[in-house]
Amino acid sequence: MKPIISRRDFLRILKSVGVAGLMTYLTSYYTLEFEPSWLDVSQIQIPLPNLSKSFHGYRILQISDIHMGGWMNRSHFEDVLEHIREQNPDLIVITGDFVIGHSWSDELNEAVEDFIEVMTPLASEYKIIGVMGNHDHWTDVVKVRSMLNTAGIICLQNDIHKLTKNSENLYIAGLDDISEGKHRLEEVELKLPQHVKAILLAHEPDYASTSSKSGKFMLQLSGHSHGGQVVIPFLGPPILPRWGRKYPAGLYQIEDMYLYTNRGVGMTSPFVRVNCRPEITVFTLQAV
Repeated sequence: MKPIISRRDFLRILKSVGVAGLMTYLTSYYTLEFEPSWLDVSQIQIPLPNLSKSFHGYRILQISDIHMGGWMNRSHFEDVLEHIREQNPDLIVITGDFVIGHSWSDELNEAVEDFIEVMTPLASEYKIIGVMGNHDHWTDVVKVRSMLNTAGIICLQNDIHKLTKNSENLYIAGLDDISEGKHRLEEVELKLPQHVKAILLAHEPDYASTSSKSGKFMLQLSGHSHGGQVVIPFLGPPILPRWGRKYPAGLYQIEDMYLYTNRGVGMTSPFVRVNCRPEITVFTLQAV
């Protein structure tokens, strides 16, 4: 990452605005640009008793809450994908909120074009599976799905996808958005073979309190909360969304299922991050 400011510019700003003004400038820069761009690549090893031996060491990379059309412009998105390529995962999953907004806009048309142009080459290199989030439904879920299809991303809306390695299988299940009432858990469970446990993609993490009771999932991957975007030391995030308050960030074990809540790579308004860096998570699956 380039230096925040050159020495010459630092002295010029200090002279013109004084110490108080400089602190205001640096604080604004940090919260509005530096930390939101400072990607944290988290490496997590997950022991899964029901995992087929062929998938021991299999690496799944998760991102979430891209929110194209807001702070996430083409340049920021290209930086995210550069970090993804450096990890060289076996599978990429995206747990919802590809776009931002409550309705479709001209800005989103441009954002969709950028998404397709930047994402399509990555989807030709890696298998990518995604699920919808609440913003995808608020804007136009048909257009968002078309965007994903054009880019080469597999979109699971209450469906499953089978991965095969050395004649052994790993199932990825995907729920449509929970907060909008589009999820159909029982339908997904019926599509899975008996005595098989899957990895579940679900945008809202707090749904793990329900999905963990089914006994059909060994791991749920979610996003939605952004980790709160602003985290106060010793107090935590002051603001969290509905369906993202119980399990706002990180790894949890609920019943016999693991849950991981990713902090997202994008943001919603206000476009700031404090003590809550954007996140790429790489899971190494362990057959135990």
